[in-house]
Amino acid sequence: MPVNMLPLEAYTRFIKSTAARLGFSYCGIAKAEKLNEDAKRLEQWLNKNHQGSMQYMENHFDKRIDPTLLVPGARSVITLMKNYFPEAKQKSNSPKIARYAWGKDYHEVIREQLKELLVEMNQEIGAVNGRGFVDSAPVLERAWAVKSGLGWVGKNGNLISKQNGSYFFIATLIVDVPLQYDDPYVKDFCGTCTQCIEACPTDAILPNKEINGSQCISYYTIELKEALSQHTAVNTNNWLFGCDICQEVCPWNRFSKPNSEPAFEPIPAILNLTTQEWEEMSEEVFKQLFKESPLKRAKYSGIRKNLRWLQS
Repeated sequence: MPVNMLPLEAYTRFIKSTAARLGFSYCGIAKAEKLNEDAKRLEQWLNKNHQGSMQYMENHFDKRIDPTLLVPGARSVITLMKNYFPEAKQKSNSPKIARYAWGKDYHEVIREQLKELLVEMNQEIGAVNGRGFVDSAPVLERAWAVKSGLGWVGKNGNLISKQNGSYFFIATLIVDVPLQYDDPYVKDFCGTCTQCIEACPTDAILPNKEINGSQCISYYTIELKEALSQHTAVNTNNWLFGCDICQEVCPWNRFSKPNSEPAFEPIPAILNLTTQEWEEMSEEVFKQLFKESPLKRAKYSGIRKNLRWLQS
């Protein structure tokens, strides 16, 4: 039976308008299919050990490149982007925290919004089988964002929107219904710019548009569990958790606008605490202040480890 195009148009409009109402900045849709070219790039990246100790990047390779292994009968991959750029600024004497971690844990915030989107899709379209993913499952989010026409992957490895830069979370909703698909993003507007490559203090951004994850400051301050003293050549530039250097120097981020998500309102301690105040913080206070924050991923012990490195 031929697919009736009218419902496809109506359903697609409904999904995109609902996504906007739920607070997502962009919504793009691509056909669910195997990512053969991305599979080759991922395999090459892993073979170079650019994942470091992030062994989870090696797991579920087949699922990362084939959405039908995550959702049986998958027909469409919906990619959603949510702005997290803050209007506030950290005090100059505060250890630096990556902007994405200033508010509540984005995993929990966005996961609830994805659930709501799927509920409304079921009410409007009928029985829709789908799964939502937020940076915590074997999904190549940036590849799907490009296939959905939302932007290009810059030299710093971030997805960049020509209109609003790169301070976005990317979420993925894989569903078993056909929809109207957006054209892939085919242009790369980084051009000859190399500001992110030149600014990275650990040389994690390679000239061939590849990222050595095992040299990134975010890796050292979040993923790496061993003592940083074993990496004596590393200069974390006063970054306590994560890093935004490559985004701060990107010319496209001059178009970034403050987000409107109440859950991303910065935790005051992140903006204001000095190094000494961080050092004097007890584990009990840490758990209370950051119980809803991405910083809990590093745990109190991880933050203490990073503080020792900042003072070395």
